[in-house]
Amino acid sequence: MKRSLTRGAAAIAALIGLSVSAFAQSAQPLPVPDGPVATDIPGAKELPDPSVTYKVVFDIGKAAPKIDDVNPMLTAIARFINTLAKNGVPADHRKIAVVFHQQGTEIILNDETFKARNNGHRNPNVALIQSLKKAGVDFRVCGQAVLANKIDQKTILPEIELDLWALTTLVNLELRGYVHVGGN
Repeated sequence: MKRSLTRGAAAIAALIGLSVSAFAQSAQPLPVPDGPVATDIPGAKELPDPSVTYKVVFDIGKAAPKIDDVNPMLTAIARFINTLAKNGVPADHRKIAVVFHQQGTEIILNDETFKARNNGHRNPNVALIQSLKKAGVDFRVCGQAVLANKIDQKTILPEIELDLWALTTLVNLELRGYVHVGGN
């Protein structure tokens, strides 16, 4: 009887420890504080796995539907990162890269240049790009698209690195084990 009470007490203590750990984990601030997170689905079969290193490259080749809208793929990236974190995936297991090219290239412009090119409209993507960078996202832009769009390199947001060509960047990252998401 005493042995089963001890086992029961140990099981309860373990459950309390797990509950406290889960609560502490969910109470952690999200990596992208103002960004969305996927809604929990009771009984969902697939959930983020804290033991997996998520190596993902997002391909942004389209602009937002409206000039004043944040690019929907940037919002999806914020949701992905926050959802990984909410489900216990540590920061060192979140390897996220973004490649801008084609019609997605103007996203990379500083606000002043964006306004000059777009009838005074501000770049609605700057704040989210800055938050994502703080969350560890690696941003790249296609050098060929920069040339084609006659963009002065000095006008590129400091959070974004210039690469030779989006295709090379995407292939190199895929060869390094990144999963490619997005594209047109």
